[in-house]
Amino acid sequence: MRSDDAGLDSAAPSPAPPPAPPLDVEFVRRQFPALAGEWALMDNAGGSVLPASVIARATAYMSRYQVQVGASYPRSREAGARIAAGRAAAAALVNAAPDEVVLGPSTTVNLQTLRRALAPGLAPGDEVIVTDLDHESNIGAWLPLRERGVVLRTWPFDRARHTLELDALEPLLGPRTRLVCFTHAANVVGYTHDVAAITRRVHAAGARVCVDGVAFAPHRRVDVKALGVDFYALSLYKVYGPHIGLLYGAREHLLAARGQNHFFIEESRVPYKFEAGSVNHELTASLVGVREYLAAVDRHHGGDSGDAASQLDRVFALFAAHERRLLAPLLAYLRARPDVRVIGPGPEGDERRVPTVAFTVRGRRASELVPLIDRARVAIRWGDFYARRAIDGMGLRAQDGVVRVSMVHYNTLAEVERLIAALDDAL
Repeated sequence: MRSDDAGLDSAAPSPAPPPAPPLDVEFVRRQFPALAGEWALMDNAGGSVLPASVIARATAYMSRYQVQVGASYPRSREAGARIAAGRAAAAALVNAAPDEVVLGPSTTVNLQTLRRALAPGLAPGDEVIVTDLDHESNIGAWLPLRERGVVLRTWPFDRARHTLELDALEPLLGPRTRLVCFTHAANVVGYTHDVAAITRRVHAAGARVCVDGVAFAPHRRVDVKALGVDFYALSLYKVYGPHIGLLYGAREHLLAARGQNHFFIEESRVPYKFEAGSVNHELTASLVGVREYLAAVDRHHGGDSGDAASQLDRVFALFAAHERRLLAPLLAYLRARPDVRVIGPGPEGDERRVPTVAFTVRGRRASELVPLIDRARVAIRWGDFYARRAIDGMGLRAQDGVVRVSMVHYNTLAEVERLIAALDDAL
């Protein structure tokens, strides 16, 4: 045996890295002015509240920089720089280049813009696959393609688990498949799909993917390059930002797609050729505040690297660990009740859940239950949440859909206990 081999054999194993500190929820909550009231806000899948850093950025822009951009005078240049910094901050959030990020009013609008941009590249007989689990934004946007002779196929979700399974996609893929549109985590299930694996399979079939990440992005790190996706949409107003939607497109795909701006905007001008009327200036400028908030959380918990990707990895790992602690007692309570049906996989799927929990109660309408929880000043919601096809597929329209609890990292265990007590009284 070589001496260096012997040394390796006898070396002690490297010590395990120290566990990450628990999230300091009190520090986090101090950053959000809207959390100062009496209500426990558990309707966050519809929109999160804003940290003070975002509010300050928007206020500063409107107070000083609300001028026309693109001019030569100093204040115009400063305003343009602030807008550019906001776009760069949004791009860093998903590990994209700034010119790969289209900003618009919402995910619904952004996906409709994308459909119009991709339509000229599709021929009669080409096929686009959608699901019956997604929010309607990633289904309805694609249906008008049928007017061009494009065939729309549906990837059905598993009726027992309420998840998308690759074996149900397999028979739909064919030589004419051009695009597969699906959700990272359905907003009425909260279960995280393996986007990277699905994307690899779709790419092997010669098609592209468009992923709705709206219900995933507030909870876990989004890295579009690691996922390998072609298009990825999320709503920044659900990721602690202002009311803006973000659409990522790989640069080569954006260059090839047809511009949706004025006719004289060159096709090479990405992403501007997709942003008719330009972006909202003050809201885009405020996006730097999202990154400032996440950086502050990282520093407070001992983060020691200025690298944006490492910082985001650490922060979202903190969020995920805390959210699992919030999720566990709620799921345990709901599953212990024989009259409650939790939507989604059973306990074997809990590690892949984000803290969005939908459920029904036997013999009770969802619309009847939620007002009873309001009395405890706990904000939750009922309905189909624009996932009408999923609710119909689950047979829940007659019950007014589902009751949905949607938490994020700024929620507390004490709030979960309040919710459970209110549910106990209502049920």
